[in-house]
Amino acid sequence: MVALDSGPVLGKVVPGRCTSPVAEWIGDQGLHKKWDLVCGDSWKVPLTSSVFFIGVLMGSFVSGQLSDRFGRKIVLFATMAVQTLFTFIQIFSTSWLLFCALFFIVGMGQISNYVAAFVLGSEIVSPSIRILYSTVGVCIFFAFGYMMLPLIALFVRDWRMLMLALTLPGLLYFPLWRFIPESPRWLLSQGRVEEAEAILRDAARRNGVTAPEVIFQPTQVESKGEKIHHHNICDLVKSSNIRCITIMLSLVWMIISIGYFALSLNTSNLHGNSYLNCFFSAAVEIPAYIMAWLLFRYCPRRFCLFSMLFLGGVVLLFSQLIPGNQSSVSVALEMLGKFGVTAAFSLVYAFTAELYPTVLRNTAVCTCSMASRLGSISAPYFIYLGNYYKSLPYILMGSLTVFSAFLSLLLPESHGMPLPETINHMQTVQGYKKKPTSYNLTSDTAEEENMSEML
Repeated sequence: MVALDSGPVLGKVVPGRCTSPVAEWIGDQGLHKKWDLVCGDSWKVPLTSSVFFIGVLMGSFVSGQLSDRFGRKIVLFATMAVQTLFTFIQIFSTSWLLFCALFFIVGMGQISNYVAAFVLGSEIVSPSIRILYSTVGVCIFFAFGYMMLPLIALFVRDWRMLMLALTLPGLLYFPLWRFIPESPRWLLSQGRVEEAEAILRDAARRNGVTAPEVIFQPTQVESKGEKIHHHNICDLVKSSNIRCITIMLSLVWMIISIGYFALSLNTSNLHGNSYLNCFFSAAVEIPAYIMAWLLFRYCPRRFCLFSMLFLGGVVLLFSQLIPGNQSSVSVALEMLGKFGVTAAFSLVYAFTAELYPTVLRNTAVCTCSMASRLGSISAPYFIYLGNYYKSLPYILMGSLTVFSAFLSLLLPESHGMPLPETINHMQTVQGYKKKPTSYNLTSDTAEEENMSEML
């Protein structure tokens, strides 16, 4: 909805000029017509998008800590209910302010259930499936939904009916409560060993595998005693190593988010049909996610992230050099840049989940996601800068993306390593002199394999 409603306006509203927004996205009964968001009030259109992303920012801040405290499953379904309910209530908005207030809550719910689902899936699947799930499984269905959005909007022009169409799929998730288990890793981190073993034994039974009599050795449970204590966002900056990792990842996430959302919102400013451009922008994400999966499966993590960020950044920098009469080439280059940035977005999610321990994984992913929302909040205004100088958004996005590519090379390498369980298990940043605290790699690997056989 953000892309469809605000995209055309961002590129068509020229400062100091009374210009009507392009109505082809949302028809005669669109938001801008309903509340007269033109001329002197045209600034409210990009602000509407930013309000949604501010909600995403706040959701990223609180949902990770709630998920690490109360569990992945309950936060997933609770926030899905929030998103579905408040999207439906938006249909009855009587003012722009009320619509924005509800949009803020929808943003909070949307990011909360997305991250909770991502972390839950990463923790309950086997290592061989985890890469496929985190780079393709989650993201590719997002791309399919993204592709359907301009197609639905093409035929459903009334914004209230469009909101209703976006609400109905959320109802399909609630019957899945009985089929989706809580994360055994999270249960174990809370000292709830019996519940974790029960889930694994049930998974083994469903998969036709005989579960061992003792799944978790007493020494393994005792070594995780640290995780019985509740952790919070402050633990992400306590030591210099984890602080450096958090700061660098936050910057990388923020820059990727600027590029991704700015390019997504900019489709209406490209040559050709706005609906078709939006569809292409969504469709290019599918090969991007497949590429991310292949890279993540076979290559070191830092190389994967660097290569996609560097590709996206360089393409965006060169796209400004294309002559104005070569519009098709310009569109193709922008889609290639979107390809690189999208692949990087998929990779950084999975990479971040591998770097942080179970006790902080959801909090860390949500904190980095929160940092990325600073980028998404500013993304509409990056596109708005194009009204002053056409190439300025591309120069800024390209330069920042190349910078983040080189910054990613300083992160630890997690390829071939088991998921860390405690803070002491974390890898160190490149060039960091303090040696990481050693832990029983054989024991953790054995536990990982033990769980994998049953899952």
